[in-house]
Amino acid sequence: MQLHFTKMHGCGNDYIYLDCRETGLPAEIAVWSQKLSRRHFSIGADGIICICPPLTADGDATMRMFNADGSEGKMCGNAIRCVGKYLYENALTSKTELKIETLSGIRTLSLLTENDRVVAVRVDMGRAELDCAAIPVIYDGDRAVDVPIGVGEETYRFTAVSMGNPHAVVFADDVRSVPLEMIGPLFEKHTMFPERVNTEFVRVVSENALEMRVWERGSGETYACGTGACAAAVAAVVN
Repeated sequence: MQLHFTKMHGCGNDYIYLDCRETGLPAEIAVWSQKLSRRHFSIGADGIICICPPLTADGDATMRMFNADGSEGKMCGNAIRCVGKYLYENALTSKTELKIETLSGIRTLSLLTENDRVVAVRVDMGRAELDCAAIPVIYDGDRAVDVPIGVGEETYRFTAVSMGNPHAVVFADDVRSVPLEMIGPLFEKHTMFPERVNTEFVRVVSENALEMRVWERGSGETYACGTGACAAAVAAVVN
């Protein structure tokens, strides 16, 4: 079969974009995401984003995201910015305020344009969720803030945050030396996180700056993560 796609990235967080507004969600999208996301042997990406028709009268489009392992995610901040750029620059909308539906709710996009090109997109990511049951994370308290977790042979301390998808934020003095390839999968599949988890290792650089590395569930280490950046900021505040 012949497949038409667009490759886009936000801060290096790259996805394969499929316009599914007319065709609907492909039945084999999970398999496609596994095959097409492979680095070096295929297109290569953190996953596939399907741009689907809106489900409500107020919506402009629906975003469905599938990770490199074929699993479906609920929200991606960088991907949804690219959806806004795609819709505007392909003349599928003339609006600069868009409502994009996701599995974690509607997100509002503000597009900054110059000469009919989108140069920046701002996303209202919504309120952060700290309630353990809603994230979800298995913990005795209502919130998991700076709590210990055994991963491999080490004990870390994490703060659980949801930005429409679950995050475990770990503060560290040096994020670059963290063996993320080894411990990322252990965090992702830890029994405390029944729906798996994205993990951010964060260094406080200054009052207004954080340095972050992220392991995304279903995709591994990525160059950036919009929801993860928000989760890191929230965790820094509550700690």
